[in-house]
Amino acid sequence: MTDPFFRREGARYIPSPVSSGPWDPNSLHGRVVAALLARELEQRFGDPAFQFSRLTVDMFRLPKLDALEVSSQEVRVGNRIRVADATITQYGEEVARGRGVLLRRAENPDGEVWTPEPWDVPAPDDIVPPENMLGPGGKSPMWDTRPIAGGFGAVVRKRMWMRELHLLVDDEPLTPFLRAASAADYAHPFANSGTAGLEFINADISLYLHRDPVGEWIGFDVTNHQSASGIAVGECTVYDVQGPIGQSTVCAVANRRGPGPPANRPR
Repeated sequence: MTDPFFRREGARYIPSPVSSGPWDPNSLHGRVVAALLARELEQRFGDPAFQFSRLTVDMFRLPKLDALEVSSQEVRVGNRIRVADATITQYGEEVARGRGVLLRRAENPDGEVWTPEPWDVPAPDDIVPPENMLGPGGKSPMWDTRPIAGGFGAVVRKRMWMRELHLLVDDEPLTPFLRAASAADYAHPFANSGTAGLEFINADISLYLHRDPVGEWIGFDVTNHQSASGIAVGECTVYDVQGPIGQSTVCAVANRRGPGPPANRPR
């Protein structure tokens, strides 16, 4: 893996240039915001007996490529359900908030329940990497991808594998939960882009997990996109090499890339 998205300086997190997003080169990508919130929740409240079953991230505005502070608090501590919140502040203002719901692991109940057909796609190692791996503006990419079906601009059901290329904070290894959390934002551009490109900007991410991913690769299968009156909802089923691990859902507002810098169009 290459340089991390953040380095720690006391209580502050200093973003590196590779953490910038597609809307404004001086603002952070939504996926690193989600990952930083997930890291705080996991480090403070993670428990091997519990599964992070839901991570909800509300993004109030695009954080700048500047120092951030992260805080968290427990909301509920129960025998089977635990809830905790984390917030990111910048310049004294809250810019994003995350909530983690942890459910106690146990044996599955008896009986059979309908599930979709298995995800019958090639393994990442069996797919030829795309020729152009550079990110926006020709910079180093944030992820490694293996397209399966469709792609940005295609009006078809899209499928893809992706793998993280950067650490999150300093030299800390990525945990399975952090891999899923950092990838979850990918559901937005993958589900909500079309022939005109990506003309929506998401306000949130809701990641549901029934188990943690195994390995480095995260798969996305677009299962829904609907939009009306400039509001879109997109959804992907999320996979690892062993099968489904959960769902990632986003809501988004129209944000056409017209004249003028994206920074002038607030979230």
